[in-house]
Order: sequence, then structure tokens, then C-alpha cells
Amino acid sequence: MKADDQFHLGIVTTDFDATVAALTATLGYEWGIRMTNPVDVELPTGPRQVELTCQFSIQQPRLEIVSSVAGTLWEPVPGGGIHHLGYWADDVAADVAELTRNGWEVEATRPMPGTDPADGVLFFAFLSSARGFRIELVDRRVEPGMRQCWAAVV
Repeated sequence: MKADDQFHLGIVTTDFDATVAALTATLGYEWGIRMTNPVDVELPTGPRQVELTCQFSIQQPRLEIVSSVAGTLWEPVPGGGIHHLGYWADDVAADVAELTRNGWEVEATRPMPGTDPADGVLFFAFLSSARGFRIELVDRRVEPGMRQCWAAVV
């Protein structure tokens, strides 16, 4: 992982529309498509399907707004603020292994769609540190498809 691999700041909110509207009104952000999908993830407590709604800003620094999912890591940071830093990873599983060796804790992973979960190929992973930071690692191979998420909506 490198600082240059950072590509978004994630904000989790209980009021999605109000958060997007406030960032638009006060900072002039414009937004790509809003996506809502059921996502199968592996949590420390076991497998779970969560419904995630998110929307990326068109401008940089790129923001990702995520709707809160009660009882999961996708809940707002106490007092508000940045929920996670998103990074591209060439090998999510290898980066997860390195981070856990350095004291980070895995909060959620998602296997790469279309692969056998036993192969250990990950689409994304969320990890947190004792210092209060949370990061999301996303497989760099999905970047071309994800670019649609921050393309201007016409």
C-alpha cells in the first residue's frame, strides 16, 4: 500500500439525502449515480448480507456517502466525520495479511464476485486500528468498472 493508492474518503450517515444536499450546498460537490445493492460480506461474527447504498462525488477529493446499516461497521462515526479512507490494492488478501501482522483488525471482507471464496480473492476489506483509523482496501482490477460511479450523471 502507498499513499498514492488512496482514492476516496468514506462518510457513513443516517440521513443520506440530507448529507448529500449539505455537501452540495456548502462545498459544491456534484454526485455520480446512487447505488443500492445487497452485498454478501464476511464479518467477524460470520457471513451476512447487508444492503449498502452509496454515492461518490464527481470532484476530488472524492467522497463516498454510505447509508448506515445498524449493527454493522457501517454506522456513523461518533460525533460525525470520516468513516474510512479508501485505497486501491493490487492484492487485497496480501495487504490484509500485512496489516493484521501490524495490529489492524479485519472488520469485513467480500470475496471477488465470480470467484470461489475458498480461493481467497477479495473484492474489498475493511480494517481498523487501535489508533482509531479505518481503511477500506478495494481490488484495483475493479477500478475501470467503478469509474461509472463517479461519472457525471446526464
